[in-house]
Amino acid sequence: RCKASMPVTASGLETVVGVYGETLEIPCNNGAITADVLITKWKYDKGDGLSGDLLVKKQQNVSVSATDEYKHRVSMAANSSLLLSAARLSDQRTFTCMVVTDADITEFPVNVVIYSKCFFCFLFFFQLGECVAHNANPPANITWLKNNKILVADGKGISIQASVHVDPVTGLSNTSSILEYSAEKEDTDAQFTCSTQPISDAKLVSSPVSFTITYSTENIVLQVITQDPLTEGDNVTLKCVADGNPAPTSFNFHLKGEVVKVENENTYTITNVSRDTSGEYKCSLIDNPAMEASNDLTVNYLDINLSPSGKIVKSAGEALPLTLQIESSGDSKVSWTKDNIKLDKEPQFTALTYSDSGFYECEVTVGALSRKASFELGVEGAPVIKQLIKQRAENGQHKVLICEAEGSPKPAVSWNINGTLLDESPFINGKIRHKITVVPTANLSVSCTVSNEFGKDTKVIDVSPRKYHVVIKPSPLSVFCFF
Repeated sequence: RCKASMPVTASGLETVVGVYGETLEIPCNNGAITADVLITKWKYDKGDGLSGDLLVKKQQNVSVSATDEYKHRVSMAANSSLLLSAARLSDQRTFTCMVVTDADITEFPVNVVIYSKCFFCFLFFFQLGECVAHNANPPANITWLKNNKILVADGKGISIQASVHVDPVTGLSNTSSILEYSAEKEDTDAQFTCSTQPISDAKLVSSPVSFTITYSTENIVLQVITQDPLTEGDNVTLKCVADGNPAPTSFNFHLKGEVVKVENENTYTITNVSRDTSGEYKCSLIDNPAMEASNDLTVNYLDINLSPSGKIVKSAGEALPLTLQIESSGDSKVSWTKDNIKLDKEPQFTALTYSDSGFYECEVTVGALSRKASFELGVEGAPVIKQLIKQRAENGQHKVLICEAEGSPKPAVSWNINGTLLDESPFINGKIRHKITVVPTANLSVSCTVSNEFGKDTKVIDVSPRKYHVVIKPSPLSVFCFF
């Protein structure tokens, strides 16, 4: 059998290790306190079967009942743990948490071990357990294991002292092995066992025991929990994480000049954030404000203002100033399109032309944020004939007249002679192209007139009839006509 001197699971007695001179937190039922608790009471073992009361908690009200040295050293955490300040060697005793519910009264005893910082940081050295093998022959060979790995004495952190006592009457031996172990904080919840291997029987292994190591917080981290990107109107949660054991359950959150105390919780949520929420945030331990952590919070935002906007009508030749104002939380990128076709750069309108008419849209991006703005530009003015030309038709029998003009709204095109309309181009970017055919029988002055509500323009071109040239060559049988 294995008899541990400081067990947790084997005998129902939990062991908590504290640091001399520091505040020790002794958990009640390892922190597992249900909501139906009516009364929580802490007491301690005075020895000789006597106990001393420390404090009582009823309906969230805590009163100190101690009248001795503990009167000014005890308090209760939000999770009903006993807080014992300025730990002393005399505190190495059993403290008991009594929990009263409607259905039952339960006690949770905790053994306290105090060690001095003069050893190693987060290390302590004490007699972990004693393993005894009774009535063996030959004497049993006892082995210690941690998490099923054999422990070997090294003269430093592990010491194993074995002794054998032989019964003078029976000749059977009792073997005792005492393990002294220098534990680290990583050994919390480690499983320790002892085993022996008799000659004829199967190997015997004790039930595992473990112990709790308490230590002060050494590191603290402030986490920012939010969706990405964090934008105005979102919620953000600040989470303070500390590595003490037991871990702190209450924190101060420093919110840009305001300190909020949060008990029995390690998070704080800021709702409906705005750009003014951006900045540095901190959290700290309530009982040790110097232990703090910080993190920067950035609320992403993007505002744009485009001028002009909506539907704009201007006259040809005018200037149109274009301004785009951007307010953002970071560097922005701007792209432009005209009639859904990407432009290489921002449009400039120093002297408007009819081809400048169209639907313009800009898109501004900052990271994953995007904003759009647009305007529709119409350029109006009296039409102007850009050119009036004549061409010979392919069959040589007709003349083709082409009148090209610009203006907006779409100008009407008229001729001073009757002709056959061959083609009229679509009205795009204020441009129109009108083409007719004529068969002149005499020299003519043909005019093209374009007009709209703002004015008109006329140009004239001379058109001659078809000419024939007769050339007689020497051969009497060959007459060639040219025209």
